[in-house]
Amino acid sequence: MKKNKYEIDMCNGTIMDKLISFSIPLMLSGILQLMFNAVDIVVVGRFSGSQALAAVGSTTALINVFTNLFIGISLGANVLAARYYAAGKTKEMSETVHTAIALALVSGVAMAVIGVVFARGALEIMGTPDDVIAKSTLYMRIYFCGMPFFMMYNYGAAILRAVGDTKRPLIFLIVSGVINAVLNLFLVIVFHLDVAGVGIATVISQLVSCILVLRCLHHTESSYQLHLAKLRIRSVFQVGIPAGIQSTVINFSNVLLQSSVNSFGSIAMAGYTASNNIFGFLYVSVNSFTQACMSFTSQNYSVGKWKRMDKILRNCILLSVAVSIVMGGGSYLMGPQLLRVYTSDAAVIQCGMEILLYTTVTYFMCGLMDLFPGALRGMGFSAVPMLLSVIGTAGTRIVWIFWVFPKHRSLDVLFISYPASWFLTIVLQVICYCFVRRKLKKAIVTAKI
Repeated sequence: MKKNKYEIDMCNGTIMDKLISFSIPLMLSGILQLMFNAVDIVVVGRFSGSQALAAVGSTTALINVFTNLFIGISLGANVLAARYYAAGKTKEMSETVHTAIALALVSGVAMAVIGVVFARGALEIMGTPDDVIAKSTLYMRIYFCGMPFFMMYNYGAAILRAVGDTKRPLIFLIVSGVINAVLNLFLVIVFHLDVAGVGIATVISQLVSCILVLRCLHHTESSYQLHLAKLRIRSVFQVGIPAGIQSTVINFSNVLLQSSVNSFGSIAMAGYTASNNIFGFLYVSVNSFTQACMSFTSQNYSVGKWKRMDKILRNCILLSVAVSIVMGGGSYLMGPQLLRVYTSDAAVIQCGMEILLYTTVTYFMCGLMDLFPGALRGMGFSAVPMLLSVIGTAGTRIVWIFWVFPKHRSLDVLFISYPASWFLTIVLQVICYCFVRRKLKKAIVTAKI
């Protein structure tokens, strides 16, 4: 069902080359997005000091808690759109597209209001130090004003990924990212707007990416064409809500971890901000294979190509492990040089290296941990993988933060919780996947009798 040069036929032909063709633009999109976000951090770190760097970085975990429920729901739109597109269900595909964009608009406005109203109180609960809380609040409030644009871009990109189009979202991101980088430099260096400048630049760039993706959906002649007059909310929640809850709870555990880092002061906060940004490059690179696994599995599930689904998962495991080992090991070996991009403070760099040891070298486990739930979501099973991820990842970190860390207060002990939680979650998710796959196989055999 390949309609144009941007789409990929996921149900026929070779698999590995198509997975790579799908994943590389998605990987580059994530990397570029983080690079443009890193400009925020680099600019304030270099031109406004460590306090401004800590102020911007201290909001990241909290922003993720507010937004990831709805970003997770976009996975539901992706799975359903992929399924309906492969099966040729034009009406259902159109309903999914219009539901996704309507939900993105509504959730974006809600997030903007929540973020502006509750920013200061949430940062106080996290124990944000007094010397950075004012700047953190200002940045967070400005950032949340762009939530409607941020949500609509992500939901629109999810629809395009469902049909195999990862190239045009990359192009849109390059355009908006360049605008963000230029505005960052202009507003901070020329107008001395500090954290407010990078916040305003981010909102404007999000508006640009939103306009570009909506224009793309509106002008397509395929079944995923967008008509603003048809916006309505139907059901994309069966897959999306569990994924959103999983992301929200895991990011809540990261908020608790951020609070623990805050207790060491602004130097440790700045080190965590810089190292977490490097860690983010690993996440988006490896997560591209999880997204590919989910989209490819969903399309093949809709047409009953079970053996092809198994091969998709095996190929994604190979790609994920290879990329995470190379990039994770490289990130740690080049850690001091990479951290110097963000700051010249030796104490901040030392804190960053302590964190990178536990979050980069072992990252191949995180890639494996996400792949199996991705495959299960592609088959429409989202609730149990969500529960297992919450227990394995968030549960382990919460136990670690409240019972292990207080007895051995150091950044090393705090961040060992990452690989420990990944390992436990992998075990749980593999068991779940094997059980579901066996259940489906049994159902197929029974249906044939």
